[in-house]
Amino acid sequence: MKEPGEKGSRLLDQQRYRMNIHSIAWILVMVGGLNWLLVGLGGFMGSDWNLVHFILGSVPALEWLVYVLVGVSAVYEVVMHKTTCRNCSM
Repeated sequence: MKEPGEKGSRLLDQQRYRMNIHSIAWILVMVGGLNWLLVGLGGFMGSDWNLVHFILGSVPALEWLVYVLVGVSAVYEVVMHKTTCRNCSM
């Protein structure tokens, strides 16, 4: 037999989980966007301002993992935006 508040509690846990995933994805998309901004500005200045490479360049596999996570986060945000955005779900 189910407890009276069990369904509501499970729904709240799912919403928190989705918001946590959304927050992580949003942060990674912002990191990627800001990194590309610096890459572009650095290109105009004749320099290399790729912060991900600067920080993780000595470990290429880790650098590539960051790029993959940023890309997966962007895909997640595109697909899930309508369900996670407060403004769009009204």
